[in-house]
Amino acid sequence: MPSPAFWRLWHRWLGLPAALFLLWAAATGVLVAGTEFFGEDEARREALRDAVSPLTAADPIARAITVNVAAERALAAVAARAGDAPVDRLTFELKGPEPRVLVFTGKRGGGEDRKFVVDARTGRIAAEEAYADKPFLYRLHSGEAFGDGGLVGAMGWGIALLWLTVSGLWIYWRMRPRGAAPAGWRRVFW
Repeated sequence: MPSPAFWRLWHRWLGLPAALFLLWAAATGVLVAGTEFFGEDEARREALRDAVSPLTAADPIARAITVNVAAERALAAVAARAGDAPVDRLTFELKGPEPRVLVFTGKRGGGEDRKFVVDARTGRIAAEEAYADKPFLYRLHSGEAFGDGGLVGAMGWGIALLWLTVSGLWIYWRMRPRGAAPAGWRRVFW
């Protein structure tokens, strides 16, 4: 079994560079969480959490007509605005006061391009914005923004943080007072 000096040494030497990555992960994580918490999509999800969709799985004719008409209107509106852009995917959001169809278009040479929010009833484009499968902030947080090397680095700093947690707990356990345990908070924080 390694000595406490061994654990302290490796804990200290690995701690400084790992702290830099922890700072990076914490800062970008706070930004990601804030974007999720205060974002428009989250507000819509919360507002519609208890709403009931007018479309049911037991009514296949109404479902087929509703979805086909909404998709046709949405694609026609996007074609009028963006021309013959490649369609990456369609998403239907049918419950709530404004059912909508999200049309995600790509670029001719590959990659993501635009997101169109279309009113499912009228076919009117309500919003148009840039679209990326994963926003830059998410890719920055995970290290993916730097390619495969960034992902490997993220796994490395994750392992380093695990090592720091285990070695820190081991050091703490080995340094605890022996004999009669102190009372109150001093049992944990001595």
